[in-house]
Amino acid sequence: MAFTDHGWDDYQYWKGQDPKISATLDRLIGECLRTPFSGTGKPEALKGNLSGLWSRRITREHRLVYLFEDGQLFIVQCRYHYDG
Repeated sequence: MAFTDHGWDDYQYWKGQDPKISATLDRLIGECLRTPFSGTGKPEALKGNLSGLWSRRITREHRLVYLFEDGQLFIVQCRYHYDG
């Protein structure tokens, strides 16, 4: 598993700001590692210039955006909606 710089900054933000969202995020990341394209958070394949990426709902406002490729998970973003 790896983070983009943006993804890591987002992840660290939640660790310091909101324990509940941080715990939800950790659960979602674990699930992404086990079943990257199904499960909780309503996994959705993104389209357009974000094609190849997937998202899951963390909260109504925030999304976990990730790439799962060749058995590797890459966290792209985990705050707000996807940056298109």
